[in-house]
Amino acid sequence: MKKILIEEDHFLKILGVILDPAATDAHKAAVSRFFVHDEPDFSGWRGRLLARLPGLYPAKIAYAEEQDSFEAGLGDADAVIVESLRVDAAALARTRRLKLVQKFGAITRNIDLDACASAGIPVETLRRVGNIAVAEQAFALLMALAKQICELNGVVERAALEARGYNIRPRSPFIGYSNPAGIPGLKTLFGATLGIVGLGEVGREIARYAGAFGMEIVYFQRARLSGAQEVELGARYAPLHDLLARSDYAVVQLPLNDSTRGIIGRAELAQARRGLALINVARAELIDRDALIEALDSKRLGGFALDVGYSEPAGADEPLLRFKDGNVILMPHTAVAARRNALLDMEQICVNLWTRLCKAG
Repeated sequence: MKKILIEEDHFLKILGVILDPAATDAHKAAVSRFFVHDEPDFSGWRGRLLARLPGLYPAKIAYAEEQDSFEAGLGDADAVIVESLRVDAAALARTRRLKLVQKFGAITRNIDLDACASAGIPVETLRRVGNIAVAEQAFALLMALAKQICELNGVVERAALEARGYNIRPRSPFIGYSNPAGIPGLKTLFGATLGIVGLGEVGREIARYAGAFGMEIVYFQRARLSGAQEVELGARYAPLHDLLARSDYAVVQLPLNDSTRGIIGRAELAQARRGLALINVARAELIDRDALIEALDSKRLGGFALDVGYSEPAGADEPLLRFKDGNVILMPHTAVAARRNALLDMEQICVNLWTRLCKAG
């Protein structure tokens, strides 16, 4: 039975149910519940996938939460799947029969490609559909804030417009009739500046969309990209305070840990350009909630959108709810979108495993 060593991740744990006969009933039930609203027959989907990949099942799945346990399990692994754990020359020296290094993502900075090539071990990457969906959500929220989509939805009758304080101008043969209520603050993305805090997998997807819309892109993260990568993404590096001061829109897209918790706080929001629209589809705690509420109350922020809440589901006492009828959008953690995205990612990983471990003989 082939052994696949996997970095601990809630999405990658789906592979245990797909490939490992030792998966517990509780594990199988949890995965089925996860998919049921978009794929009510997960078992049938799994069966159809495995029928296309003969020999891949059964496999032994082992998980590694940190680097030491990962390296300890490498000796008898036929394949490894990693997101952030390192695969370097020292790790590869522990392997005896490794045939594949699969990156759970597209950025290979944690994998020594030269060492893998020298050892004759192929490396596969994955442009995750789930990451693309999160980037789409971020950009949809950005556009909704720019165009005041949520605020103006259904506000089309004269009475509704006048109730908002707008005066309807009469038609004239000398000028068009667009925006007859004179609604102010509508924005165009072309030529605007987008700041991306964290240019990782999702951040780079967002940058591609922004470039297509003709936006200027600045980014901040702990490790600056190479010049070639900056040119490829059309992004310029800026310190965080400078990014916030220059940006019309800012997306916070970092992992949540001790060094990033509250990375956007009172000092940072005080330095931000007045009218900044702030979008967070990563983790709520990246932004200090008290500082955020103060910035919304003071009108320093021109808009805010959040996908992952400070608590889920939110309580009735969630202070952000009092802003939801303004230019604030609160979503119930839907950025990753349809479960089909996760299935597509798992399917591609399984195809890569089968190609390297089974098809090649």
